[in-house]
Amino acid sequence: MNSRIAVVPGSFDPPTLGHLDVIRRAAALYEQLHVLVVHNPEKEAMLPIAQRLALLEQAIADEQIGGDVVVASWSVGLLVDYATDVGAGVLVKGIRSQVDVAYETPMAIVNRHLAHVETVFLLPDPAHALVSSSLVRQVAALGGDVSPFVPGAVARFLDRGADARAADAQTDAASMDDRG
Repeated sequence: MNSRIAVVPGSFDPPTLGHLDVIRRAAALYEQLHVLVVHNPEKEAMLPIAQRLALLEQAIADEQIGGDVVVASWSVGLLVDYATDVGAGVLVKGIRSQVDVAYETPMAIVNRHLAHVETVFLLPDPAHALVSSSLVRQVAALGGDVSPFVPGAVARFLDRGADARAADAQTDAASMDDRG
């Protein structure tokens, strides 16, 4: 394993400014950084993995995050299997609170035991400490403005989806009126 290669895993559904903060700082710490979109079977995804990959790539380019950053996905097997495959010796996790620490610590211990992969926790920029993808999904689903919480590419994409939902609702309402 190479401690100069790291993996930042996450569902990134959708990518947030907090995610980009962690990616930017991790890219400065490691020679190569793999930003890995993982499938979480315990969560219902809002965006397909291919869309999350495209949004991450666009956001990383827009934010001019430098370094050797690879955006990839992984949906079968253990996270440490991916890390081993790419020669990474470190997993980087952003943590926002004690709840995240309690959730991530057992996984970090198991990952070290399984594959000798260390986990590094990065604290968030305080401006992003309370933002989660779940919160962004909720705000977006209810038509709220998510632009303070997500990269521009993500905000534009979600706004297009909101516009489509609004158009569908108007069409549905018009067809209800027609049936009268």
